[in-house]
Amino acid sequence: MDSSHLSALELKHAGIERRIHEEMSRPLPDDALVQDLKKRKLRLKEQILRH
Repeated sequence: MDSSHLSALELKHAGIERRIHEEMSRPLPDDALVQDLKKRKLRLKEQILRH
């Protein structure tokens, strides 16, 4: 895996983290959306760590 792919994964991970934070800041966060985002973030983190 090249460094540009790793950078792309890290950017996606940061974007998901930001979306989770934004959703959690809402008065009534969508729990299902937050759970989905957290799962996606974890999968990306696993891909990053395998690099």
